[in-house]
Amino acid sequence: MTTTTELWHTTLEQADGPTAPLVVLLHGRGADERDIVTLADRLPVGPAYVALRAPIAEGGGFAWFANRGIGRPLPDSLAASVAWFTTWLDSLGAQDRPVVLVGFSGGATFAGGAALADPSRYAGLATLYATLPFDAGVPTTPDRLAGLPVLLVQGRVDQVIPPELQARTWTYLHDGSGATLTAHRTPGGHGLTADDLDVLAYWLTASPAADEGRPPHAGAYGGRPV
Repeated sequence: MTTTTELWHTTLEQADGPTAPLVVLLHGRGADERDIVTLADRLPVGPAYVALRAPIAEGGGFAWFANRGIGRPLPDSLAASVAWFTTWLDSLGAQDRPVVLVGFSGGATFAGGAALADPSRYAGLATLYATLPFDAGVPTTPDRLAGLPVLLVQGRVDQVIPPELQARTWTYLHDGSGATLTAHRTPGGHGLTADDLDVLAYWLTASPAADEGRPPHAGAYGGRPV
């Protein structure tokens, strides 16, 4: 694994001015920003959308952190990536607008780490087919995400994310985090469906990340393991 030397991101400025909410789309492990940026076409008008490439080159794609098993980031690696991400956000002037993190699989585990590291910085978190980064150097204390709008999507037959981590994430977000939680369980496995995108679009519309906009459209996005 090597850290990339170039920063790649794709921004879709379908936004209502420079202080409009910014929705950051974070791809899964082994993918890149092109795999997730197409979701923006199916999400509400109002925010700006940006898809960012993860900082660690791995195989034919990119990863947000080194790990010790699926869904288990190494603390030093996660901390370094969160610091890198925060610097990138600052370079966009994102301090002046609400920022919502939307991640799939490894990107969602990373997004959860960023939110847990500094909950006050973010206006929302959507964690899709992932686990929070437990035992990875970020706090998962009671009420750590108090008042933060969170969307949790899990698949009942997801065979990628370890079941014990899915259960721990579900329990913490429901009973311990203090988040303003919307939870959605699907009958399927490890990949976004048209129904999931509908849920995400409506959640964004109701969250600080979006004004009223066009209705969502169907689509699907499949990804790789964290």
